[in-house]
Amino acid sequence: MSQQVGNSIRRKLVIVGDGACGKTCLLIVFSKGQFPEVYVPTVFENYVADVEVDGRRVELALWDTAGQEDYDRLRPLSYPDSNVVLICFSIDLPDSLENVQEKWIAEVLHFCQGVPIILVGCKVDLRNDGQVMEQLREVGQQPVSTADGQAVAEQIGATGYYECSAKTGFGVREVFEAATRASLMGKSKNNGKAKKNSNSDKKKKRKCTLL
Repeated sequence: MSQQVGNSIRRKLVIVGDGACGKTCLLIVFSKGQFPEVYVPTVFENYVADVEVDGRRVELALWDTAGQEDYDRLRPLSYPDSNVVLICFSIDLPDSLENVQEKWIAEVLHFCQGVPIILVGCKVDLRNDGQVMEQLREVGQQPVSTADGQAVAEQIGATGYYECSAKTGFGVREVFEAATRASLMGKSKNNGKAKKNSNSDKKKKRKCTLL
């Protein structure tokens, strides 16, 4: 979906990641400027937002997806003609970052080979939340660190790694400005490395969901 109409360039962004990791809230805050207080699992929701980067106006079509396994067969319908993919995880859910490597990168590479990828750590406001830290400590875990996120981004060949909080607004615009720039760059050269790393990970991991 790479079109130019008048002075506006059209690009398509798809966002994926575990259920309840913050994808939909991130899109709503960016496109509508409001934070939804009630969680409603996503099936498919599309938004359109105007983004201006480096003097260029881009009409960015935002495609939300459901992360639950029930939608594994429907989600691929969102991938065709994508110009950039956001893979999200939640800072307060270390397992959601693990699933980036075990599930999401394999799926994205399968359906969007060569499309730039941005890794996004959502809910960064919960990193130092006392209750979250205590709950994770009880199961031998801790909130995802910036270094951990950056390491995974490098491993999967992401164009960049960003952290944000839809609740406070921190980093939200930076995520989409970076994604818009990536979409304008075209096909990524990093996905060859990502595919190699993904194949290596599949040999190491005991489980991997691949469509």
